[in-house]
Amino acid sequence: MLIWAWSLAAYAVAAGAIAWGEAAQWDARAFRVYYAAGALLTAPLLGLGSLALAGFRRAGAVALAYGGLAVGVSLAMPVHGVFAAHGIPPAQDHLAFAPGRLLAIVANILRTAAVVVVALRSFRRRPLGNGLIILGVTAAAAGSGLAGLGAGGAAVGIAVGAALLYCGFVAPIRIKSRFIHTVFTKSPLG
Repeated sequence: MLIWAWSLAAYAVAAGAIAWGEAAQWDARAFRVYYAAGALLTAPLLGLGSLALAGFRRAGAVALAYGGLAVGVSLAMPVHGVFAAHGIPPAQDHLAFAPGRLLAIVANILRTAAVVVVALRSFRRRPLGNGLIILGVTAAAAGSGLAGLGAGGAAVGIAVGAALLYCGFVAPIRIKSRFIHTVFTKSPLG
């Protein structure tokens, strides 16, 4: 659960960096924080948190090692180009492909696979929670895809994704409903 908390904290930092960039004009500092927290940390930590919850014992050590690598890459990667006053800057305009963008792509693909596989594996036990988690991952990815529409478009995806992930994480294992129990356990003949 701690790794998931770190992931959601990184998500909040990325959202804060968007607000910083939009309020004070984007520059290399705001972009570096946004990219480190959003592209390099949030998604991979979410995937590792899912693996930890599924019983993968080394997830904590992998998360710590990956977090160190991601922070190191984000501090060392050269950020170049002129930033527009508003709108989330496209990574390809400000970063070389390797190492930052390549690491983000690989880590995000692996994260998505881990989250979806773990959610589907335990879907029968937690259908509501895991369904919300899968929707949250989808909304977060859509928010990243909407970055081309500006901070407003991305913010909607980020907010919806964060809310769905949180709801999925805290959702009860089973929904208890007298109506559902009555409908599915009573014989139609009385």
